[in-house]
Amino acid sequence: MNNRFFLLWLALATLGCSNSAEAKNSVARAWNETILSAIRKDFARPPVQARNLFHFSVALYDAWAVYDKTAQPFFLGRTVGGFTVPFNGISAQVNVQAAREEAISYAAYRLLKYRYKYSPAAKEALARFDSLFIALGYDTLKTSTNYSTGSPASLGNYLAQKLIEFGIQDGSNELFDFGNAFYKPGNLPIDPVKFGDSSLTDPNRWQPITVGTFIDQNGNIIPVKTPPFLCPEWGNVTPFAMTLNDRKILRRSSNDYIVYHDPGPPAYLDTLHPDIESSVLYKWGFAMVSIWQSHLSPADSVKWDISPASLGNIQQLPRTNDELKNFYNLTAGGDIGKGRTLNPKTGLAYQPNIVLRGDFTRVLAEFWADGPSSETPPGHWFTILNYVGDHPAFQKRFGGQGPIVDDLEWDVKTYFVMAGAVHDAAISAWGIKGWYDYVRPISAIRYMTDKGQCSDSTLSNYSKAGIRLIPGLIEVVKQGDSLAGVGNKNVGKIKLYTWRGHYYIKDPKINTAGVGWILAGDWWPYQRPSFVTPPFAGYISGHSTYSRSAAEVMTLLTGDEYFPGGLGEFHAQKNEYLVFEDGPSNDISLQWATYRDASDQCSLSRIWGGIHPPIDDIPGRVIGQKIGPAAFNLAKKYFLGEATQAEDDLSKRNAAMDWKLEQNYPNPFNPSTTIPFSIKQNTFVSLKVFDIVGREVATILNGDMKAGNYTRQWNASGLSAGIYFYRLSAGKFIETKKLILLK
Repeated sequence: MNNRFFLLWLALATLGCSNSAEAKNSVARAWNETILSAIRKDFARPPVQARNLFHFSVALYDAWAVYDKTAQPFFLGRTVGGFTVPFNGISAQVNVQAAREEAISYAAYRLLKYRYKYSPAAKEALARFDSLFIALGYDTLKTSTNYSTGSPASLGNYLAQKLIEFGIQDGSNELFDFGNAFYKPGNLPIDPVKFGDSSLTDPNRWQPITVGTFIDQNGNIIPVKTPPFLCPEWGNVTPFAMTLNDRKILRRSSNDYIVYHDPGPPAYLDTLHPDIESSVLYKWGFAMVSIWQSHLSPADSVKWDISPASLGNIQQLPRTNDELKNFYNLTAGGDIGKGRTLNPKTGLAYQPNIVLRGDFTRVLAEFWADGPSSETPPGHWFTILNYVGDHPAFQKRFGGQGPIVDDLEWDVKTYFVMAGAVHDAAISAWGIKGWYDYVRPISAIRYMTDKGQCSDSTLSNYSKAGIRLIPGLIEVVKQGDSLAGVGNKNVGKIKLYTWRGHYYIKDPKINTAGVGWILAGDWWPYQRPSFVTPPFAGYISGHSTYSRSAAEVMTLLTGDEYFPGGLGEFHAQKNEYLVFEDGPSNDISLQWATYRDASDQCSLSRIWGGIHPPIDDIPGRVIGQKIGPAAFNLAKKYFLGEATQAEDDLSKRNAAMDWKLEQNYPNPFNPSTTIPFSIKQNTFVSLKVFDIVGREVATILNGDMKAGNYTRQWNASGLSAGIYFYRLSAGKFIETKKLILLK
């Protein structure tokens, strides 16, 4: 098969075509599958991918909505986050369906080509975009953005270009590869290969990790031994449905952190007062992570019914610390969910699904880690959305009511809602992560066990900062113990009955680590050895926030809390599915009655996976309960033509900062312009200009300045026409504004 015909075959496969048969899926679905494929090979950056999915879904929805008599575009002709998108409408189209498909394809193609051009798998991703675009019959050489001609292609190009411009100034710092403006870690890095954790000084703050080779969840080698915190200032990003009423601006070290849906602080460890409520909760929660990892072996022969008859159906989330501790089963694992007697769709009892607990917990941990194919948690819920849409028992009625809509309308609307929700979930969760900067289990467990134990003050290894002993699970190494070591060098250290870790896995295709007693200083989370823990703080759980937001959206979109037929399933094949080690030991099917049941299992998976304690989990679920409905309700206003002008959050946000770039400069300009800005405190200021690909073209200012209002001139007569960006750095904070140079 030559290259041209291979690309055509690949595109037809994406569309669901077979020979001359008509496409099974809509053009929006084809492009959605294509972006998910690109995400699976891109850097594993969940908030960045959530933003990509949102902007992509906006492109699809707006390209559809402009041809509708009722629906309103979200982006075209509106101001979003301080960014205005001029739009004068379109001329009437004889073939609306063809016009929509063309505008959608050009918008998706141009946006995806831009967003994934620096992906580690860019060659493959760009070829996939090209193949689908060409197979659909479109011309890559049509680049005009002059939609006034009535050309759907030009409309799509214009929409993509405006989304690209919007993304460069939306607070994400895309121009500088989403880098951090001012965040600094509070601890030195841990080297997990070394015993214990002597480098941790603040047990309440996140700790970077140094590894020989860092490979992200998508298998990409990252050329740094100590990955930085990913997107700790993501609260700056323009949200979808979250409002000023949902937001706080908090300050640390003279830097502002924007936090949406602030849950308040997590449980902190007071190293001098082990009996205060916060310390007790801290020690209980992180100990539970180690204890639950003792469930990661089928050799214990413990069997569970994992059908909806026994799991799920949680009616209320914990609201107090006592309720939190009673919500989870500390030693056996799982939560308070008791399941359901009957499947309401069939009227029959749910059939038992008896499996080994050690298979269930490992499959659960890997399935929910970043999606079954590493499309990251936000992308994972798009695969679930598509799975539901494809179900033969499902009817595509928006909100479960009204007429059945065609595939294209269903796809553009549901992608828009889902993407808005997971985008807001990312902004909320990562803003909270950056502000609270909370410790991960590998650091907390090793820190406490390095200190000793706090249960018995008569023992020599007693420490108020130590871990609590639990017979059979957390104990002290004694003389004669198999872990005592040569010359009893390990006597007095803490040992854990838990998953034994990567030292016991020579080949993950054939070996399992199993469960047993290990020295606590050798504790590992159940993750890839090169991806010991995500490169960002724990509190709150992004998985819990994404999944509950998405589950609420699925419930509202379908008008039903249940999966079609009352049962959703995922099958994992014996000795084939697991990646971290060999397994599962038998075929296993994860099952859920409702979308919330699936979300709740996702949350538990992160505890079994060694990534989160319970304190990270519940706040994410609670926030998701707010984000999902808010996204649905706002999107519905656009669908019904009832949306009002979006509030300009960015201008109000900047008013609270210590400095800002002013808006009242000539734009566009030719050939020179005045840049006004204000500073509210004495600090070092840098003002530079960059072109659209991030190359520095001018330094306007670089030095210490006093508080005050300023202007600076910039002459761009030597540069070509186009889009440029001013980047103001004041102290540790950075902001970027766009200007357009005419010629």
